[in-house]
Amino acid sequence: MQSIVTHGNAVGRYTWPIIPNRTHRVPENTPPSESPDRQDERYDRQMFRILRNIDLNLLTIFEAVYVHKGIVNAAKILNITPSAISQSINKLRALFPDPLFIRKGQGVTPTAYATHLHQYISRGMEAFLSALDITGSPHQQRVITIATTPAMGALLMPGLASALKPTFPQILLHNIAIVDAARQLDQRQVDLLIDTHLHSGQAISHHVLYQDRVQMYCRAGHPALDGPQDETTLAEYEFALLLPEGQRYPTLHRRLQEEMGERRCGFSTFNLMTQAAMIAGSDMLGLTTERLFAMVSRLWPLQTLDFPSLGEEQIDVALHFNKLSGKEPLLKEIIETVIRSFKA
Repeated sequence: MQSIVTHGNAVGRYTWPIIPNRTHRVPENTPPSESPDRQDERYDRQMFRILRNIDLNLLTIFEAVYVHKGIVNAAKILNITPSAISQSINKLRALFPDPLFIRKGQGVTPTAYATHLHQYISRGMEAFLSALDITGSPHQQRVITIATTPAMGALLMPGLASALKPTFPQILLHNIAIVDAARQLDQRQVDLLIDTHLHSGQAISHHVLYQDRVQMYCRAGHPALDGPQDETTLAEYEFALLLPEGQRYPTLHRRLQEEMGERRCGFSTFNLMTQAAMIAGSDMLGLTTERLFAMVSRLWPLQTLDFPSLGEEQIDVALHFNKLSGKEPLLKEIIETVIRSFKA
């Protein structure tokens, strides 16, 4: 036999059955499960509360005593008094549930717990010093972040890797998307940025790597390929436009509209691959550069159109970097190598 429990007023009343010997939870009293972001936030707060109570200088003293096996030796290395070393060790003993070091003759010997701590503390210090790269070691591993559009990344990153890796085997290339070029360069979120649009600013330097000829293209077997490829013929077909606004393609499209008459932009996208796929499956036309067309035409059956109005229209492909970052020795060498690779 089932009982019915009713909640709410006459307007917002709802019911559900109560089955004997089963536990029922009232929906509005059920706390939502904690999201991973909230859990990460709680962990971060807890971590900083713990670190706030630890003087990180104590860890340096701990390492010195551990490595040099004595308070006196550690004091000489750190240029402080043995008394200061002893006081610091006592502070560490208050933090950790262990004496850490046991006197043995003229020196000390670490406990098992101290050995355990040393493994983690030494690795952390090595990682921190590696990140600082104070010595400017040519063999120090370094991540070089290069921002590009997806298409330019696919086109250029293999060549950049081939040019840089023989001279700089220690670098790890990291390719990310261009989101806000000026901000990414101003705030040094990227080391290098390569784009077909020239970005300017007080903190930004750029160097044109090469110029690429603009081409109009269509699918293989397109009707326009059988006749004269002039304004009258091509004006019949819609465009698949490559954005963003501010790049050269929208500007060229507007110029073609003035010469060929108003035409509909039937499709627009921020991704060259999407544009090429759309054109391969329709009678739309598109604009891209010679090198990029050579890349996408290996993926889809596409052909170029010999459109006289484009003439020798070219787009600059430029390397951008933060002026101050560009003075850093390693990055300066990398920039020079990249520029030389496009002159070869």
